[in-house]
Amino acid sequence: MSVVVKRVYEAASPSDGVRVLVDRLWPRGLTKEDAAIKFWLRDLAPSNELRQWFHANPEGWQMFRKRYLKELANAKSSAAVEKLHRFAEGKRPLTLLYASRNVERNNATVLKELLEGMPKPPSSVGRGAVGRGRIRKAKKQ
Repeated sequence: MSVVVKRVYEAASPSDGVRVLVDRLWPRGLTKEDAAIKFWLRDLAPSNELRQWFHANPEGWQMFRKRYLKELANAKSSAAVEKLHRFAEGKRPLTLLYASRNVERNNATVLKELLEGMPKPPSSVGRGAVGRGRIRKAKKQ
C-alpha cells in the first residue's frame, strides 16, 4: 500500500495514481481539469467548526487530531474511511490531496497515518468500526 499526501495545488503526475481530495470545500482558484482529481470524499473532511478552531489554534495539533479522529467515527465518515482503505489496497498508489498551507499538519496527514495503521487507532475509527456504532444510554436523573 502506497499512500502519499500532496497539496492539491501541486501539479498532477502519473506517479500519483488515484488522486482523492479529502477537503470539504473545493480549492480556491483551481479548475477541475487542473486538479485532476479522481474522487472527492467530502465526508472525510473535518467539520467546519474543527477546521476553524485549528486555524485559530495551530499549536493545538494533538487536540485537533484527537477530535478529528472522533469525528471520523460517525456513519458517513466511517463509510468514506472504508472507501479510502479500498483505494489504498489497490494496485495503484493513493494520493490524498488537501488545500491547507500547512504541509505537515493537516487532515490528510491524519488520514495517511490511519491508513498506514496508527500505533494505537481509536476503536471507533477504521476498518473494524464500519457499520458498528456505539450507542450510549442517557443516565436517568
